[in-house]
Amino acid sequence: MLAALALLFVLSGAAGLFYEAVWSRYLSLFVGHDAYAQILTLVIYLGGMGLGALLVSRRSHRIRDPLFAYAVVEGLVGVLGLLFHDSIYLPVTGWAYSSLFPALGGGTGVVLAKWALAGLLILPQSILLGATFPLMSAGTLRRLPDRPGRTLSILYFTNSLGAAAGVLIAGFYLFQLAGLPGTLIAAAGLNLLVALGALVVSKTHPLGEVSVGRDVGRSVGDEPTDLPTYRLPPGELRALLMLLAAGTAVASFVYEVGWIRMLSLVLGSSTHSFELMLSAFILGLSLGAWWVRARADRFTDPLRTLAIVQLVMGGLAILSLPLYLESFQWTATLLQATARTEPGYVFFTLSRYAICLIVMLPATFCAGMTLPLMTRMLMAGSITMRQMA
Repeated sequence: MLAALALLFVLSGAAGLFYEAVWSRYLSLFVGHDAYAQILTLVIYLGGMGLGALLVSRRSHRIRDPLFAYAVVEGLVGVLGLLFHDSIYLPVTGWAYSSLFPALGGGTGVVLAKWALAGLLILPQSILLGATFPLMSAGTLRRLPDRPGRTLSILYFTNSLGAAAGVLIAGFYLFQLAGLPGTLIAAAGLNLLVALGALVVSKTHPLGEVSVGRDVGRSVGDEPTDLPTYRLPPGELRALLMLLAAGTAVASFVYEVGWIRMLSLVLGSSTHSFELMLSAFILGLSLGAWWVRARADRFTDPLRTLAIVQLVMGGLAILSLPLYLESFQWTATLLQATARTEPGYVFFTLSRYAICLIVMLPATFCAGMTLPLMTRMLMAGSITMRQMA
């Protein structure tokens, strides 16, 4: 069952990056600037996903079967994907240019309206996408309560792996084959396929007697006996982990933007360069989650482990700077040595991807370990709080 759900989450991750890649192009047509459209898409995409996760977190303990709810959400994302081009984007932008912008008379009002509409075009789907990881995690853990750290790591790994592959498939293949509307249809088709698969799993592996309102993955009487030890009371631990999660997200976002800006000077500012850099960043997160999967449940002091991971991540990010400086010479050598043929272009593209991995992967590998570790600690700390009460 875990293998089936992991496969579904690979497809879901790929679909999510199909959407991000497509939306950035749609919004660049609307706002008129590729770089601004990429930034706007990233902000709305990540912000919407955060909001979706927050909304689900407040209600997941009352959802009888989160996996069934996950299937419903994936289905809704797929339906919106099918409707986006003809029923959402074209009517909204057409109305804006024919009625709204002339009424505003130009100037700052038009600029603000354009950015607001651009954000609203992709916000609903972003919120729904943000609900997918919490619902999939909760639905899986309620069925497989043993070794939750391993399960969470596998889910994070597979979703990120699908995302890393999805951005390359969309940029290098689907856009040329099917255009923007066709890529949207492909993403929506994946969502609907994932929804059907999750629905089948939820019905063929139904939940047993689950006490609604208890911790994710735990049934009545199923209390852990091997909880990790902490140096802080559970309440303070939860507040600290929330703060650390926010700080890690900010740092990772700064790394991503900084590396993309720097490597654009090395690889060029073409769209394919951006896709290579984004895929390499996400792949590092995926591999870090895969490495920690067999260890997340065995750390006797996971908070200390998390601190070490954060320190190592910062150090590796600093050490990426000398590698970045060397990458200019590597690229110059590639340009001189690569033949101007189709096989040569393939080799040159793979080499540029390798450069991105050399610069980004060490630090992002550590970043990929943090979410499974933090979530595992939050689960154990939540159970400890209930036991103390």
